[in-house]
Amino acid sequence: MADDKSAGVEASAISILKRAVELDNSHRYEESLTCYQEGVGLLMQVLKGVTESVKRQRYRQKIEEYLARAEELKVFVKEEKEASKQHTQIQIEANSTGHSYESLFGYYLNKFVTAVEVEDPYIRSHHQIQNFLRLCELIVRKKTSVKTINLKTGMDDDQSSQQQQQQKLLSIGRSLQQHGILLEISYSNTLHDREIRLDTGWVIKIGRGLDMFKNCDKFAIGFCDLELRPCHETTVDIFHRAAVKSSSRSS
Repeated sequence: MADDKSAGVEASAISILKRAVELDNSHRYEESLTCYQEGVGLLMQVLKGVTESVKRQRYRQKIEEYLARAEELKVFVKEEKEASKQHTQIQIEANSTGHSYESLFGYYLNKFVTAVEVEDPYIRSHHQIQNFLRLCELIVRKKTSVKTINLKTGMDDDQSSQQQQQQKLLSIGRSLQQHGILLEISYSNTLHDREIRLDTGWVIKIGRGLDMFKNCDKFAIGFCDLELRPCHETTVDIFHRAAVKSSSRSS
């Protein structure tokens, strides 16, 4: 009878932990955390009745893995709840420096991000496409979990410019594939908004879009390091979609 009860508890633990992983993969982190905690609690009950050393070690290892992930989610959920209440606005003055993509919003490109959407009508000319490439490099360098980058941009009227734009963006896409990231590109002639959206809920709106840096000589300080590149005057707004929904409901 005791073995039947233990088997029932183990089956429940497996079912709940499977659900935890599914919720985790669907970015429903708060629900996933609850399931991890409940499932681990059941596994620990099962462990008490296991006498075989190899089996006990296997249970301990799984419990430690699930506990580690639960702790990660616990910290992340808490930080996101606090941060999502805030609306960060950064005023960038003309000719000021120290405003690279990393310093502005690199913090939000963490390992929980799996998809990035970029809407910017002006990823067309050579230097604008280079700016987009720098953003892609930042995503790769931050060791995120990003699997997809979706770019929606505009297209020049000139056919030769269109071909060059498409070729350069396709080259970036091929390079990203080597890092396990798929670049999806679409074009719109009516696009006006300039924003970066992360699937963790964060939105980064830059008044001038990615093209916020002034032209710079190839052999001048600031050409390679955007922290040292003078900027155009613009405003950066960073907020969480949850806060927008909350505000809409309250009004």
